[in-house]
Amino acid sequence: MAARPRFTSRATVLVLVLCSLVAILAYPTRQFISQRAEISAQRAKADHSRQQVDQLRRDKARWQDPEYVKAQARARLHYAVPGETPYIAVDPAGPAAQPSAPAGTASRSADAAAGAAKAAKPWYTSIWDSVDAADAAAPVAAAPRPLPPSSVGDPTPHDH
Repeated sequence: MAARPRFTSRATVLVLVLCSLVAILAYPTRQFISQRAEISAQRAKADHSRQQVDQLRRDKARWQDPEYVKAQARARLHYAVPGETPYIAVDPAGPAAQPSAPAGTASRSADAAAGAAKAAKPWYTSIWDSVDAADAAAPVAAAPRPLPPSSVGDPTPHDH
């Protein structure tokens, strides 16, 4: 009895058809999956934007309340109602009283202390400090250069 071939011509054609179908459908399937991922990312972004809009609407409604505006002016700008005496408490020890840190973290703690001291100062102090810093950094003015001679409108008399 003769041995039967492992792959018949029908099986070979069937394998070729299946491989071609896989090859044909691979790219559209990959595109479909990537587009679904992009759609879900855009939906998440839209949800985040909606949440931001809702928060901004709540903030806008809060700023429409005159009492909230007064409270913010008092807290942020150190304003006071006429007749009140505003006080600002200052730590007598200042930022130098903070405990010392190891050498590696000294610069980070100094930056943090400077940032905390800057945040504690009123807004107008920051503006004035920046004006002082700009004045101190002003370059020395150079001597004025003489203008080149011009024949137009020359006031000197000429001999003709």
